[in-house]
Amino acid sequence: MKKTLKKLTTITLILVMALVALSGCGNEPAGNEEKTTLILGTSADYAPFEFMYPDENGEMVYGGIDIYIAQYIADYMGLELQIENMSFNNLLTSLDKGQFDLVLADIEATPERKEMADFSDPYLSELAPQFLVKAENADQYQSYADFEGKTIAAQTATTKLDIVNEIPNVNAVALQSVLDMIKEVSYDKVDAILVDASVAQQYQESNEDLVALSFDELGTSADASIAVQKGDPKNLLPQINEAIAKMKEENKIEEFKTQAAEFADVWQEVSAE
Repeated sequence: MKKTLKKLTTITLILVMALVALSGCGNEPAGNEEKTTLILGTSADYAPFEFMYPDENGEMVYGGIDIYIAQYIADYMGLELQIENMSFNNLLTSLDKGQFDLVLADIEATPERKEMADFSDPYLSELAPQFLVKAENADQYQSYADFEGKTIAAQTATTKLDIVNEIPNVNAVALQSVLDMIKEVSYDKVDAILVDASVAQQYQESNEDLVALSFDELGTSADASIAVQKGDPKNLLPQINEAIAKMKEENKIEEFKTQAAEFADVWQEVSAE
C-alpha cells in the first residue's frame, strides 16, 4: 500500500511539473518575432493607381501611384513590401481576416467602410468621377438628365456604383473590374461607365474611341486613404501617417503620378482570379 501511494505521489508530482511547464510556455509573449514584411492588398485593374507591366526581363511586376506609395511606406518602416492582388470588392473583407497589413486601392474612407476598417490621413485628392462613353455617342450627353433611360456600369462595391444607383431612371450595372466595364461600353453592352477622373482621363488618352464626360452633379473631389484592420491591432497607423506627411512635404505624390504615366503604353490591368 505504501509503495502504491509512493508511486501515485511521484506520478502526481510529474503531472504538476508538466502543467507548470506548459503554463510557463503559454505566458511567453506572442508574436515576439520581429516584423520584416509589409503585406499590401490591392486590385491591379485600376491604372494609373495600380496595374502590372513587363520589366526589362519580360517579367510582370506591379506599378502605379498606390504601389509607389506603399513602397515608400514600407521603406519608411524598414520593411519589405509584399503585394497581393485581389478583386476590389473582397479587399476589406480579406483585410479584416488579417490577410493583409494594409489596403491601397484609391479607396475612400466612407462611413460604411469605416465600420469594417480604420483609415489613415488622406494621401491624395481625386477629382470628381467622370463618365466614359463611346466617342460616336458623346454628343448625346449635353446634361446629366440625358442619361435618363440609359444603362451605366460601375465597379462593384465602389462609391461610383453608389452614385449610379442614385441617378433617377438609370439602369445600374455592377461589374467586377474596370477591364470588364471598358469591354461592355466598347461593345455597346452599356451606354456609359463611371470611374475616377484619373482613370477616365487615362482611357480617353489611350483609346480614341472613348470620351470622358464630367457634370456638376458628380461633385468636386474625393480623398483617398489607406485602410488597416479595425482597431489597428498591429499599430501601423502612426507610422503610416508619418510617412504620408513626409511624402506630402517632399511632393512625392506628383512624382509618383509622373512615374506611373511613363508606363501608359505597356501597363496591363490584371484582374485577380
